Amino acid sequence: MIYIRKNQKKYAVWVLAAAVIIYSAAGIDYSGLSTFSLPLGREVFQGLSKPDWSFFYDGSGEDVISLLLLTLGIACLGTVMATVLALPLTLLSSRNLWSSHPWIAKTGKFVCNVLRAFPELVYAIIFVKVVGPGPFAGAMAIGVHQIGMLGKLFTEQMEAMDEGPVEAMRAVGASPSQIFFFARVPQLMPIYSSLSLNHFEIAVRSASTLGLVGAGGIGAPLIFAIQARSWDKVSILLIGVMITVFILDMITGMIRKKLR
Repeated sequence: MIYIRKNQKKYAVWVLAAAVIIYSAAGIDYSGLSTFSLPLGREVFQGLSKPDWSFFYDGSGEDVISLLLLTLGIACLGTVMATVLALPLTLLSSRNLWSSHPWIAKTGKFVCNVLRAFPELVYAIIFVKVVGPGPFAGAMAIGVHQIGMLGKLFTEQMEAMDEGPVEAMRAVGASPSQIFFFARVPQLMPIYSSLSLNHFEIAVRSASTLGLVGAGGIGAPLIFAIQARSWDKVSILLIGVMITVFILDMITGMIRKKLR
């Protein structure tokens, strides 16, 4: 009887998943496929297969190398800003630090949820209006979004850490600051550093699109090239982004292995 009930639950889950997929597929408007043109598709792929290598670096400051360096700068500044500001938010959000005042931890987690509820593109649109178009708006957008993301991840690690060293130091009469810096920080800093590096990779990808709304980076030239059907420039810009992400993935991967 128990086996039959387990099978029924399994089948019910599969039927529900299939129903959601079918509903999602049926709700999409496929009318755009009527405008598909095979010659146009061929033109796009032919243009992408012939990247404009002269645009890779020409010293103008608007070439691929310069735009990628600007994108990396936006991602780096945003991630550093988020990491620094996420740490105090983590101290407010961690339940094990406020066992006698749980409402403080709930408030901190609520702030994290609010900050990460909106994507970087929404923040970029807001900051472009507040501080003007440019790289600083992009860095602010990434930073604010990632404060919520890193704050949540940092809090989870803080709450899941081994409390053995903390209890041992508390038993010998260590002060709260000594417990924090000598029992918690040594356990958490390698994990926090790894999480920050991982989000730096994510920030580079995000910064590549924020230029679409005037927040600096490689996104604006990319969308302009697409609108102008300059597929050779689109190709070299995409190649530059792919190479950058690949190199960053290797470098940060090696650093994360050292931190473990």
